Amino acid sequence: MFLKDTTHRATKKARIRRKISGTAERPRLSIFRSNDNMYAQLIDDVKGTTLLEASSLAKELVAELKDSKGKISKSKAVGKLLAKKAIDKGITTAVFDRSGYRYHGRVQAVAEGAREGGMKL
Repeated sequence: MFLKDTTHRATKKARIRRKISGTAERPRLSIFRSNDNMYAQLIDDVKGTTLLEASSLAKELVAELKDSKGKISKSKAVGKLLAKKAIDKGITTAVFDRSGYRYHGRVQAVAEGAREGGMKL
């Protein structure tokens, strides 16, 4: 069962990646969701480089996440941190890549956190 779900997500991810691509001006905001943590990164697909990254394990979020309840609030904080880092680098817009996950729960929280932080998705 686990193998089928992973393969299904990989198929959906490939379908999404055919349609979207990131540039230096408008990078791709890619996410990864593990059981406990959330990871997000801005990627320039033209050069093949990662511009920035943020995760729920980041040192900047340790104090904020100690009091948070639940994974959704952690995910929203990751989105806000990524947006803050991006705006400091001069990046205001991005293309959202949900990586085969449904736009629901923690995935949606990262996107909303990035929007609240000032990014345009």
